[in-house]
Amino acid sequence: MLLKTTIAQRDMPLTPAPSRPALVVFDLDGTLLDTHVDLVESLNHTISALALEPVSYDDLTHLVGQGARVMIERACRLRGHPLEGDALPQLVERFVAHYAGNMPGRTEPYPGLIAAMDRLRSEGYRLAVCTNKMESLALGLLDKLDLTRYFDAISGGDTFPVRKPDARHLTGTIERAGGDIARTVMIGDSINDIAVAKNAGVPSIAVPFGYSDVPVSSFNPDVIITHFDELTSELVERLLREYAEKVAV
Repeated sequence: MLLKTTIAQRDMPLTPAPSRPALVVFDLDGTLLDTHVDLVESLNHTISALALEPVSYDDLTHLVGQGARVMIERACRLRGHPLEGDALPQLVERFVAHYAGNMPGRTEPYPGLIAAMDRLRSEGYRLAVCTNKMESLALGLLDKLDLTRYFDAISGGDTFPVRKPDARHLTGTIERAGGDIARTVMIGDSINDIAVAKNAGVPSIAVPFGYSDVPVSSFNPDVIITHFDELTSELVERLLREYAEKVAV
């Protein structure tokens, strides 16, 4: 199905049904899951083929956010080895093989996540994932952790012709999840997550425990939560109400 190029709230209902539970969309790396150990290990395995110095977690905050291809390109540039020719596809294959072959590794959900998702699901809320990670890796990782069952849709960086911060990545995820853009909230740890929410006309929640190299407050999210214990239906409903009032002014 061809995705529209216009901001999707122009095409979807502006007045939500008061009793209809919302859709909560999560980023994956650095938001739902602490994946940093496995990302660093697979990235270092990948660039070792070029005899490059390993990267560290501190480096990772500058590298993630646009999927494996961009992460590898950035790591190589960081180590003074910009890629040329057909080197990148081979390195991506090396990364994917190592990462997929070792998942879930030491990846784990952030504290309070499971309880928060259980709360929301028990109240009828829909959940989805919108990540720039390759869809196959996102699905495989969530499946290994027995988390796939929580989500009505999981979209990766290669699911659509576009990816975050393009609004169509988020609006496509909402459509797949059977959601209503006027009843959707986006949660993430990076500028891409907050930007895609703004581009799609959706309120945003930022978490500060992910992989951003700058304070998440600098992205101007609508709300910041420091623990998933704070992610409640009351918070979601308040945010949706305040956002609707703000855009109506």
